[in-house]
Amino acid sequence: MRKAVESVFEAVRRHHEFYRFVLPMIASENVTSLSVRKLLASDFSHRYAEGDVGKRFYQGCEFIDEVESLALELAKRLFGAEHVNVKPTSGVNANIAAIFALTNVGDRIMALSVPDGGHISHSKFSAPSIRGLKVDYLPFNAEEMNIDVERMRQEIEEKKPRMIILGASLFLFPHPVREAVEAISETDANASVLYDGSHVLGLIAGKQFQDPLREGADVLVSSTHKTFPGPQGAILLWNNDELSERLENAVFPGTVSNHHLHHVAGLAVALAEMLAFGEAYASQTVKNAKALARKLHEEGFDVLCKHKGFTASHQVAVDVSSLGGGSKIASLLESAHIIVNKNMLPWDKSPENPSGIRIGVQELTRIGMKEREMAEIAVFMRRVAIDCEPPENVKRDVIEFRRDFQNVHFSFDDGDAYAFFDELKG
Repeated sequence: MRKAVESVFEAVRRHHEFYRFVLPMIASENVTSLSVRKLLASDFSHRYAEGDVGKRFYQGCEFIDEVESLALELAKRLFGAEHVNVKPTSGVNANIAAIFALTNVGDRIMALSVPDGGHISHSKFSAPSIRGLKVDYLPFNAEEMNIDVERMRQEIEEKKPRMIILGASLFLFPHPVREAVEAISETDANASVLYDGSHVLGLIAGKQFQDPLREGADVLVSSTHKTFPGPQGAILLWNNDELSERLENAVFPGTVSNHHLHHVAGLAVALAEMLAFGEAYASQTVKNAKALARKLHEEGFDVLCKHKGFTASHQVAVDVSSLGGGSKIASLLESAHIIVNKNMLPWDKSPENPSGIRIGVQELTRIGMKEREMAEIAVFMRRVAIDCEPPENVKRDVIEFRRDFQNVHFSFDDGDAYAFFDELKG
């Protein structure tokens, strides 16, 4: 058994070493500060605190209450929300809770399809099916890479859904929250708009994208570890008092028993970091995404939405169908230590070898990269995908390029983000 334990530690050590010298560009990931990492390894990870602050079903929660209270207050301040719940353990968990709270079995909802960028938890294959909902997909304009507002209005009037889900996994531009709220309010006074901000929560916090609660969304649900650089987990935010009992009960005891207390502690620190540094971080993230997209286009890639400046978020979408498809290109780039994911585009039918790749720059921004580095990364990608240079050659250059970017920025500490297991090398 000791050998098994050693194997686990060795695999994790090698993973850490690998990530010190790659370009991490998965749009759904980020790296936390060392302060957050320390809290994730704390005794909070051993404990139970079922219930609410001051109303626990277990003893020994005095300091847990203190931390969760602080997390709630920091979130309210950061997002301008009257009500916050930090108990959901994932973005899908948060979606399920909100959907159960605000719909009834047999209701009709509308959301984006997966090829159009929607998350699978918005589709008939996930949370809506568990709830027994009928799902219609929002009309999408592939050229604009956004919801078709006029057709959306027409279909809302025709289908009279009980809920509209906005937000996406491939999320280049702000969604039409005000228009959706106006349209659905005219057909059903009890209908709601749920905004899944999982990918863009850090940009919302940094005032660089859109503000869904101010634009009329009934509830903002989100994971806390994509553009928002916190621990894996989720959050719900809303302003309408009348929704509070339903949303709170849908989380606990509805879909969460004991929430992950070490994650709440880490989230509290991440919230404080975003209050202090969020605007600068989010601004640089969007600048980096635009710079990368522009340079990729100049290097010969088919980057979507040139006529709109390519992107307004942390993401860049590239059609690589002419280069062999998303699966092939993502694999080749991985061999060169450039980590992106294959991604369906609106015209794709199969997720196995889609037309696109999706690129996120939030983690590169977090470790100190700026526009100049984005230009160099675009050249690395061209050498692999277009010039067909052996990935091993590019890998050597990527490793050398990455040496100067090891520390987490926009945080209260300035430690090496990837050397956490260095002491295990021996």
